[in-house]
Amino acid sequence: MQSYLMLAGVLFVVGIFGVITRRNTIGILMSLELMFNAANINLVTFNNFVTADGLSGQIFSIFIIVIAAAETTIGLAIVLLIYRNWKGIDSDCYGVMKW
Repeated sequence: MQSYLMLAGVLFVVGIFGVITRRNTIGILMSLELMFNAANINLVTFNNFVTADGLSGQIFSIFIIVIAAAETTIGLAIVLLIYRNWKGIDSDCYGVMKW
């Protein structure tokens, strides 16, 4: 169980580091996906080792995958619209969109 939790912890830390340090929006979205995958590993691990008779961890994991796919679709659409209007996808330029 420790090795799975360590893997999930490392993935989550790498994801947080990517969100904090990236300026490119697609890199930020990929780092968010790493954080979602770390949460999925935790859910499946705890379901397997704590309550092995149910499938609640796997079901929650599937819900997270569906939500992550929807988040990626919406995020990519926003990135494409921003690129079309400002010819760049750096996250520093998004302050222009404020009222």
